[in-house]
Amino acid sequence: MRVEIWSDIACPWCYVGKARFEKALAAFPHRDHVEVVHRSFELDPGRAKGDIQPVIKMLTKKYGMSEAQARAGEENLGAQAAAEGLAYRTEGRDHGNTFDMHRLLHLAKEHGKQNELIQFLYQANFAEERSVFSEGDDRLVELAVTAGLDETTVRKVLTDPTAYADDVRTDEREAAELGATGVPFFVLDRKFGVSGAQPTDVFTRALTQAWGERPPLKLIEDSDAEACGPDGCAVPQH
Repeated sequence: MRVEIWSDIACPWCYVGKARFEKALAAFPHRDHVEVVHRSFELDPGRAKGDIQPVIKMLTKKYGMSEAQARAGEENLGAQAAAEGLAYRTEGRDHGNTFDMHRLLHLAKEHGKQNELIQFLYQANFAEERSVFSEGDDRLVELAVTAGLDETTVRKVLTDPTAYADDVRTDEREAAELGATGVPFFVLDRKFGVSGAQPTDVFTRALTQAWGERPPLKLIEDSDAEACGPDGCAVPQH
């Protein structure tokens, strides 16, 4: 079974939702047969690469809330994250364009390191003092190398704005086609969708239902074909 997760590194509920989903997956009896793929979704695609703002300022400007409301929201998110065992800085974070991070996540997918990289990016953005935005490419290179990617390859991708750009845009088009207007958005076998950072038990029910409704395998049999089984291999007698 395949679970696709559309998310953005700048999305705090994606950070929390990933932790809740992973708790459900860890307890799922068929977890070893579940493939998880992270898909790209930008919450602020029109933001220029160099346009970096404090999170509180961004929230007040983008959503029209007061500074007190923005700070209260961050405190609530901090409490939600803490309940999942996640560190979360409620003050001092900044916000910027995440397109390069998504491009690197597609590179990481090719090397089997996607989950490692996205977790390092989340941790850096929401829990660490150093910014994933204001330090430029060097910070992203550092995180990608920590996740297990080759430094030269990572730098080559970051200096070529076209590298994996189509992959990011394809993910975003598919999200729109599937009806995703926000993230996180979880799609199970392209049959079931879960929107938002739902409680762990919701993800448990979704995994169970999606697994139970997988179509049985239809075999096209040839009774004369030899095969091997628990008792050995059939040997033609003539």
